[in-house]
Amino acid sequence: MKLNLKGKNVLVYGMGISGQEASKLLHSLGACVSVYDDKNRFVNIFNYVKEPMRQKFDLVVVSPGIKVIGNPLITHFLVTKTPVISELDLGFLFCKGKIIGITGTNGKTTVTTLTNEIFKKAGYKTFACGNVGLPLTNAVMQGDKDSIYVCEVSNFQLELSKYFQSNVAVVLNLAPDHIDRHGSFEEYIRVKSKIITKKRMQKVVLNFDDEITRSLLINKKVTFFSKKLLNKGVFIKNNAIYHNKTKIISLSELPLFGEKNIENVMASVAICSIFKIKPTIIKNAILEYRAPSHRLEYLGQINGASVFDDSKATNISSSLSAINSLGENGLVILLGGQNKDCEFDEIFNKNYNFEQILCFGQCGQEIFDCAVKYGYNPMIFPTMKSATYYAKNNAQEGQKILLSPACASFDEFDSYAVRGEVFKEIMFGTFEKIEMS
Repeated sequence: MKLNLKGKNVLVYGMGISGQEASKLLHSLGACVSVYDDKNRFVNIFNYVKEPMRQKFDLVVVSPGIKVIGNPLITHFLVTKTPVISELDLGFLFCKGKIIGITGTNGKTTVTTLTNEIFKKAGYKTFACGNVGLPLTNAVMQGDKDSIYVCEVSNFQLELSKYFQSNVAVVLNLAPDHIDRHGSFEEYIRVKSKIITKKRMQKVVLNFDDEITRSLLINKKVTFFSKKLLNKGVFIKNNAIYHNKTKIISLSELPLFGEKNIENVMASVAICSIFKIKPTIIKNAILEYRAPSHRLEYLGQINGASVFDDSKATNISSSLSAINSLGENGLVILLGGQNKDCEFDEIFNKNYNFEQILCFGQCGQEIFDCAVKYGYNPMIFPTMKSATYYAKNNAQEGQKILLSPACASFDEFDSYAVRGEVFKEIMFGTFEKIEMS
């Protein structure tokens, strides 16, 4: 399906990076573009509309940061039968190449960037895009029919999507997250599962070890990946990752840290096997890959204590993965931020032998109370910064200091990346400027 937008009045709702790139694509297609954002900082943008409900539009493109449920502006457009699509939809409708859509609760960014590097190594013209790297609307303006778009797809992007279809759909895992946005875990699963479409030729990659993910199987050509031995697919045998009968790489050679990253590598191998990329190319790309920042990133040592930045852990399952990867003995864990209507019992009901629990931020008291309920003796701080200063000033040899908040960052920071950079700055005096999406 292609839209003829020349001369059409189109509103872009939400002016982060995704909204800005959507506006550029629409302008290049000849649309008459208007913009609106809930934040006043964008009012000086050209053709900003202060009262969009008073105007008529042929199409509304919504950025992923805009909450849909209970949004009066989106409700208005739906009631008035104004077509509403997502930025992801817009990018898809004008995409000429092939799309690999990757979603899940945890691991999306690592799988997306690793897969992108493998495709590059194999000689493809490829773009890491979507929820990481470039917005899809930007990438499609640079690509052509031979391009591969390795697209990280968030639930926020899928929520309003009507048209988006990927040639390969990947679901890594599903655990409670963003309940504050979707209202229930069931709705969150429904939104995530939209990535698997009725398109007959779509191929699917699923995590066999995740019961919910495995249940999404619907009469399609599926490649499974698993830490268990499978008859076919991608799996572990003899401490190595195999695709069917072919050994790809030994676990001891992986440059990535932690159990969760073994799954991430297997997912990338499964994707690349669909495109018949040579095992030697896959292995060499894995060996050269370096994990993205803020994902169980080892930063160095302070007074003999190892420091890890896992600010990307914005949900409980991600923090549990970090704990299991590092081991709880000697672990000083920093938990807190803005809760997404999730319960914290799962962190504390396993009797982990934490050395210290430092709770902070908007839901610091909630985490503190939950830890006390299970017999722990946590400490509470008003902000992540104050908790980090405490951890630094009291660091001891043999400790593992882990920022793995299990919460969103928005009570104190604009993004998990800014939170992670502030953590680094306090610990080691380094800070990297973050571009906001």
